[in-house]
Amino acid sequence: MSALFKPLQAGALTLPNRILMAPLTRCRAEDGHVPGDLIATYYAQRASAGLIIAEATMTMAGNSAFWHEPGIHSDAQVAGWKQVTDAVHQAGGRIVLQLWHGGRACHPLLNDGAQPVAPSAIAITGDEVHTPEGKKPYVTPRALHDDELPAIVAGFRHAAENARLAGFDGIELHGANGYLLDEFLRDGSNTRSGPYGGPLENRARLLLEVLEACCDVWGGDRVGLRLSPLNSYNSMIDSNPVGLITWLAQRLNPFRLAYLHVMRGDFFGQQKGDVLTPAREHYQGVLIGNMGYTSQEAATAIETGLLDAVAFGVPFLANPDLPARFKVGAGLNPPNPATFYSPGAEGYTDYPFMQ
Repeated sequence: MSALFKPLQAGALTLPNRILMAPLTRCRAEDGHVPGDLIATYYAQRASAGLIIAEATMTMAGNSAFWHEPGIHSDAQVAGWKQVTDAVHQAGGRIVLQLWHGGRACHPLLNDGAQPVAPSAIAITGDEVHTPEGKKPYVTPRALHDDELPAIVAGFRHAAENARLAGFDGIELHGANGYLLDEFLRDGSNTRSGPYGGPLENRARLLLEVLEACCDVWGGDRVGLRLSPLNSYNSMIDSNPVGLITWLAQRLNPFRLAYLHVMRGDFFGQQKGDVLTPAREHYQGVLIGNMGYTSQEAATAIETGLLDAVAFGVPFLANPDLPARFKVGAGLNPPNPATFYSPGAEGYTDYPFMQ
């Protein structure tokens, strides 16, 4: 396990170990999408992670997809997150914020009746969204006009500026799991023409413009990016996921990012392939893997040079002291899926530490 505990320099971020906490939506924000004391406690408990990647956070108002997710577009939200970052830093940790736009995964009942937006008017199928009126089918989004996209980029830039005010150590852009930036990237959800549709270099245009704006704010060495070329969650598919990650890995090198964070598989097992090998071959910076790793598998991936670090999701959710448990080979607390998205401390801040 020694590979997991070697320090790592990820851009400007100095990480004491390579056991990272993956971004996990937990729906515990207070009214106004404001992080409160409960969220501060939750993240401070997990400060022994090499890096905490905080959950998907709304970059601009009117784009809620989870009802109780946090935002970073208002003064109250910035103040709430400042309490979180202070708590994590006081506990000796490092934390970056995942900036996110829900795209077609948003719902009118969560956004004062507003129709969600997307690259193309294609709805998510086969799933439902939690709303104040119970679970509801996703609705067909409105295709964004080209002249609306500069406002999206500006929204991410403003969120990046707010993340600095809130005391984060950096940011991660959410380009995965079928949300807006990912929707533009993959040809199953982006069927538009023009400068933001068609060939991959056009489909990637919005992501690259957002990256450039956020790097202007932070410097590339404090910006990460998460991608999920294979994941079919939120009705996502691409005709050539390996080609997508290969092209992007090369295109991202000039940004000199803190890291590239790649989800290696598909939640539902519908799409298969190896996206980590081409990412490693073509990306020159720090590469983080994610999805279903055991501690031993993670250590082996780092020892062999396939990855530089691994982000753990559900294991960190249920085990606030995950690195310590890995170090001594201790058992892990089992997670309780019934409380993943429920309000309150149960299944959130009450998982026990090792005795």
